[in-house]
Amino acid sequence: MSSSVHLACTLVPQTCSTFTHSKEVKSPTHSIFNQWRGRLPTQFNQPKFLSGIIVKERALKIPFFTAAKAHVIEGEKENDSSYSETTPPFDLKTYMRQKGNSVNRALEEAVPLRSPEALYEPMRYSLFAGGKRVRPLLCISACELVGGNEATAMPSACAAEMIHTMSLMHDDLPYMDDDDLRRGKPTAHKAFGETAAVLSGDVMLLLAFEHVAAATPGAPPDRVARAVGELARAAGRDGLVAGQIVDVCSEGSGEVGLERLEYIHLHKTAALLEGAVVAGGMLGGGTEEEIGRLRRFARCIGLLFQVVDDILDVTKSSTELGKTAGKDVAAEKVTYPKMLGLEGSRELAEELRKEAKEQLMGFDPEKAMPLVALTDFIACRNN
Repeated sequence: MSSSVHLACTLVPQTCSTFTHSKEVKSPTHSIFNQWRGRLPTQFNQPKFLSGIIVKERALKIPFFTAAKAHVIEGEKENDSSYSETTPPFDLKTYMRQKGNSVNRALEEAVPLRSPEALYEPMRYSLFAGGKRVRPLLCISACELVGGNEATAMPSACAAEMIHTMSLMHDDLPYMDDDDLRRGKPTAHKAFGETAAVLSGDVMLLLAFEHVAAATPGAPPDRVARAVGELARAAGRDGLVAGQIVDVCSEGSGEVGLERLEYIHLHKTAALLEGAVVAGGMLGGGTEEEIGRLRRFARCIGLLFQVVDDILDVTKSSTELGKTAGKDVAAEKVTYPKMLGLEGSRELAEELRKEAKEQLMGFDPEKAMPLVALTDFIACRNN
């Protein structure tokens, strides 16, 4: 760890608070974690972190995490109470391909190759390296769910992908996670050098907010301003950056427990997924009640994404993942499998998946299907 990072670590508070922008949205995993406290090693048995208001107080009696991916991709109906007998099948594979193509076209227009090429080549190299475009799809789906359209959501969808790509470029740097492989290709700093990776990532972060402010069609200015604010919060001191610094400072520590682990992933991983979903809901004209439910949905899938990531890190190869497998173990990071065991982590993932779907039950079932299917995709992905 570099001396500058070490100094920053001394400033990280020992007790982390949750997001402060919404008093009623709290941790979706507190009740689930309480089920496991008696089974954890002594160093992990810390006081409870947050008051989980969106997870019902019930026993954790669910089947182990099973691969329903084929059913979701092909649009078949799962044996799940979230699906109605009258809900038509949903072809997620086609949806992701069509929406993904639209996002890629919009990103091509937003980030063309221009001078200085030393900035734009690393940006485009990382941005078009083959990502799944989950965040843009969530943004568009949330906007359409509450009555908006793809065109209105697209600039914010692109911005979410720009912010995400920037975070990967910086996360891979030697003084962060120090990774040489991302999406099956050399990381940006390996291909272009550390200076180019840092500066092009900085430019892409700023371009994200400029793009939303300047290119969002058909939305009232107050909605655009709220969307910019939501994405900025997700990327900054109450989101991704906060999670990153606490994560780096926690490496090799034997005192990281559930409180710190959940803080890291609510901020580093879940915050940007939440920002993408909520920005879409705001731009689509959702009511405060609808946006609140979308926020709770997004927080569940954000943590779900990380739990699955931790599972894949210890069960898949580098070739399968497109990035270096086993990095968290090598860095002595505390992960969900390390704390809850592999089967316990799979149960937690399944519970988060169900809780996410419950937040969508008050919406039009047909309009909610993309978000329902994307939840299953996140739960059942292989990389």
